[in-house]
Amino acid sequence: MLDLEHNQKLIEITDHFHATRHSAAKAAPETRREFDRDGMTRAAELLLRSSGDDPLREGVQRTPERFAKAMRHLLDGYGKTVAEVIGKGVFAGEGSGLVTVRDVEFYSLCEHHMLPFWGKATVAYYPGNKILGLSKIPRIVELFARRLQVQERITTQLADALMEAIAPRAVAVRVEARHLCMMMRGVEKQHSDTVSETFRGLDNLTAIEQQRILSAITKEAHA
Repeated sequence: MLDLEHNQKLIEITDHFHATRHSAAKAAPETRREFDRDGMTRAAELLLRSSGDDPLREGVQRTPERFAKAMRHLLDGYGKTVAEVIGKGVFAGEGSGLVTVRDVEFYSLCEHHMLPFWGKATVAYYPGNKILGLSKIPRIVELFARRLQVQERITTQLADALMEAIAPRAVAVRVEARHLCMMMRGVEKQHSDTVSETFRGLDNLTAIEQQRILSAITKEAHA
């Protein structure tokens, strides 16, 4: 059983933080950005030359175009918006109970070193007047993951996207991931996970509802 007094302090702190942040500045509307395949090909050619390898060597002659094709896939989140991904997937709410989509796997690229990080995202929300088609939550996760990212930003973007799309009473998001920038360079730790969480609207819930939404995103509650 989670400590309710501790949870209440957490709720007050996070809600105050997000209320202050959102009142200070609203995020600019998302816009699509086109992928520059020729530029990415040239970047790969420069990388090969700068690494000391021979760009004319048989094994890497087609690497720049392969790299550009791979990066187009891995970064295709820039070519879409949340509204486009959701489409017509918003429906009238038919209940007020907790909705949880758990352990949505994702792969992303760290914006600091452009090395992969990967993991799972869990999203829980209490509906207001609208609900979101269940497949749309994994699609939103994929949208944000397929950009140069940091884990903390993905976590907050998921919560903000749901708030914007369906105005639920509350949202909780938990992301667990492993980062190659910590595994194959730097501290080189192989078995550490990074966990990030964020909450919206928890002060709109009863104490029991708060307990349920916090438990829904907690891995230990489902072990």
